[in-house]
Amino acid sequence: MTRKETIKDKIQKLRELIRHHEYQYYVLDDPEISDAEFDKHLRELQAIEKEYPDLIVSDSPTQRVGGKPAETFPTVVHSIPLLSLENAYSSEDLLDVDRRIANASLSSSSIPRYVCELKIDGLSTSLIYEDGTLVRGVTRGDGTRGEDVTHNVRTIRSIPLRFSDILVKRHPRLEIRGEVFFPINAFNKLNEEREENGNPRFANPRNAAAGTLRTLDPQVVASRNLDIFVYQCFTGDRVPFSTHSETLVWLKKAGFKVNPHWRVCSTIQEVIQYGNEWEQKRDQLRYEIDGVVVKVNSIQLQQDLGATSKFPRWAAAYKFPARQATTQVKSILVQVGRTGALTPVAELEPVELAGTTISRATLHNEDEIQRLGLKIGDFVLIEKGGDVIPKVVKVMEGRRPPHAKSFVMPDRCPVCSGKVYRPEGEAVRRCVNVCCPAKIKESLLHFASRKAMKIEGLGDALADQLVDKGRVRDPADLYRLTLEDLVQLERMGKKSSENLLAQIEESKQNDLPRVIFGLGIRHVGERTAQILARHFGSMDGLSHAKAADLESVFEVGPIVAASIHQFFSQPENQGVLEKLNKAGVRMTLSRAANTSKGLQGRQFVLTGRLPTLSREEASALIERQGGRVTSSVSKKTNFVLAGEEAGSKIEKARKLGIQIINEESFRALIEDFDKTRETI
Repeated sequence: MTRKETIKDKIQKLRELIRHHEYQYYVLDDPEISDAEFDKHLRELQAIEKEYPDLIVSDSPTQRVGGKPAETFPTVVHSIPLLSLENAYSSEDLLDVDRRIANASLSSSSIPRYVCELKIDGLSTSLIYEDGTLVRGVTRGDGTRGEDVTHNVRTIRSIPLRFSDILVKRHPRLEIRGEVFFPINAFNKLNEEREENGNPRFANPRNAAAGTLRTLDPQVVASRNLDIFVYQCFTGDRVPFSTHSETLVWLKKAGFKVNPHWRVCSTIQEVIQYGNEWEQKRDQLRYEIDGVVVKVNSIQLQQDLGATSKFPRWAAAYKFPARQATTQVKSILVQVGRTGALTPVAELEPVELAGTTISRATLHNEDEIQRLGLKIGDFVLIEKGGDVIPKVVKVMEGRRPPHAKSFVMPDRCPVCSGKVYRPEGEAVRRCVNVCCPAKIKESLLHFASRKAMKIEGLGDALADQLVDKGRVRDPADLYRLTLEDLVQLERMGKKSSENLLAQIEESKQNDLPRVIFGLGIRHVGERTAQILARHFGSMDGLSHAKAADLESVFEVGPIVAASIHQFFSQPENQGVLEKLNKAGVRMTLSRAANTSKGLQGRQFVLTGRLPTLSREEASALIERQGGRVTSSVSKKTNFVLAGEEAGSKIEKARKLGIQIINEESFRALIEDFDKTRETI
């Protein structure tokens, strides 16, 4: 076997291995290996394909995300219309559907048994496979024509780019239909990111899925973690099975993701029972459903029944009661969260919705109030999904009463009366008072965390007690605690109390970067805290720095500088610093930490496994000398520190002419700077 044949065989085995683990993780939700091990296999395949680009094929796992964004989506005519479903809203409606189907099937030998499936609240999509390889993905569109979104559907990990089955050999062209959807967790994360970036939130997962699948940049689509459940298969213009249930079984066997909760029902009473059951259990799912789909199981009977111009006569959608209701906004109050974020909340005229009485709904932020055009006194449409807090989705402007009045967000925290701050480009106002009662527990836990002051005996339960019983009102109060204060608390004996006090006392010797990080200043992480400590040398110098001085610091931009300046401009926060100083907490940079800045402005990228150093240890050595560690190789990179099993970053570094060093060379570099420092 030639070297090229050996490489080709290795590539094939890697692709099969990766496809198997993608199926286990994204379809079965039953991973067999860790994420790190999966990434290792994928990186190995990427490296080999990069070396042998002529061996790359379109269905390789490395080719899911295309390169350039599309300029537009071409229109595609569906070979078989992708019709909507007729809606049924009650058990009486379902009985009517059953009678109609039974009457129409009197001349048929088929018995009208049904298959019930959950109605996923997403976007219908058609997948075209030729010889087992995905060649096209098309949206439903108007049912006759859809948009070609092939590059985007390829990014959905639960969609196989290639599969093999005996059916493929008999029918080279297969069409698979399914519903693309947004998992609730991914949807909530996306909305949080959009809100933080000042973008409008998506109204619901269905709209988010539709908007994402029609995004021109596949890189964006890939980052949003869409998913799919498939439910139909065509070969040409026919279904290659005798029943719909057989289709679902085959789809799962062939490696597609099929919703596991489908059921064959012999009677319409069983269908109604299935619908009632899932109406009660819908909140247990990790995706949204808005009903169940009822289909005649027999494919022959489906064909006999046919379709109208809009709906198939052999299926119906049993829709659950709406999770929306109309009510009136009585007032708007502002809540302060654990991170200091101010959130406006509408107080409503109580209304029944999805089995509960709703009297409040979130308004997210002041931009959302403006977008809605909401005034106090307005009649509004509210919506509830799962156990998510109800939200206002629309203002009924035609019903606005004459006494309706505008709402203005406060410029003072409604809990502590401290000044609130809305950073430029963000949608949320925040209280930056470190001792605000609404955020003190979060501030306390952050201050004591391992990467800050490292008071390991202080956890959630103890923080709750210290705050609730008035022992601690800000992080500096930790240094005033006594043995008597602690032993009176639940689950705090003498020994554990003494251990905690010892940890608190020891934390006074932590160096300045930990203290700065522990204050919880927005946008100031460990790395920035180290940079600030080295630049200013003391808490006093940092806390009295002007915004312009802060912006001049290496790697501190205007947004971070504004956040720091705003934090230290609060009298309450200055009071906490004074208490920390009086308690004996180190507020200046130690001589050991005030090291040479021999690597100032130099950027390192770490790749592979080093012989004796962990990545964290190597990063700490670099940062101690004023250097910076980044995740990707670019023209700004000065060194690539490489160990065993280094990935594609090595190749990129070589192409850019960046110096590649091993651990031995790295240690020699660091030791040279240490010796230089000792002689200064």
